[in-house]
Order: sequence, then C-alpha cells, then structure tokens
Amino acid sequence: VQLQASGGGLVQAGGSLRLSCAASGRTFNRYAMGWFRQAPGKERECVATIRWSGGSTYYADSVKGRFTVSRDNAKNTVYLQMNSLKPEDTAVYYCATSMRYSDNYYYTGENLYDYWGQGTLVTVSS
Repeated sequence: VQLQASGGGLVQAGGSLRLSCAASGRTFNRYAMGWFRQAPGKERECVATIRWSGGSTYYADSVKGRFTVSRDNAKNTVYLQMNSLKPEDTAVYYCATSMRYSDNYYYTGENLYDYWGQGTLVTVSS
C-alpha cells in the first residue's frame, strides 16, 4: 500500500486548505484512515480519523468544528478540509491507513496504522 499526501502550503490565519491522501496498491482490507500531525518540538498527534466501512469519524478537540475528514471510495482518496486555520495548526501532516481490526473504534492510536504517507507541511501565519 502506498499513500501520497498533498495539499499543504502556506496560508494566513483564518484561511483554509484541503489535504488529500491517495492510496494505491492492496487497499481492499483497510479498516480506517487517519490524519496525524507533528509540530516542531512536539510529539505526533492524531487529528482526525475515518473508518472505511460506515464512515464514522473522530476529531481531536483542538480541531473539532474546523476540520472535516471525508473519503471518496471510487478514488481511494481521503481528504482533510481545514478551515479557520490557526498558527498552532502549523505542522507536518501525515495520512495513514490501518489494515487491522482494533477495539479502539476510532483508531486514534498511531500504533494501529500500518502504512504512512510522506507528510505534507502546513504553515499558518499570524
């Protein structure tokens, strides 16, 4: 499975960006897709997840109401729409996919993910 993330860039506070994560390869056993981010000097954190079957979503409190995760089954692509961006959203954003069942319904733990994209940098200026 290969994941290609794109859509990062420089945006002013209050602006919007949409990240995309295109999956290729043996993708038919996916359970969930996740978006994580890592800011300079900080640990990587889970931002949003979406279960591939059913489409249930999870959002970190810090992005709830501003970010939306969605999927396009036909394109094997997951999106992260980011609105009302804040300087504290500045980070490298990674997409990841889990190929296993987990009792963690929303797949918020990064240890549950088997394949990762290369990361895309989002910079929000104040």
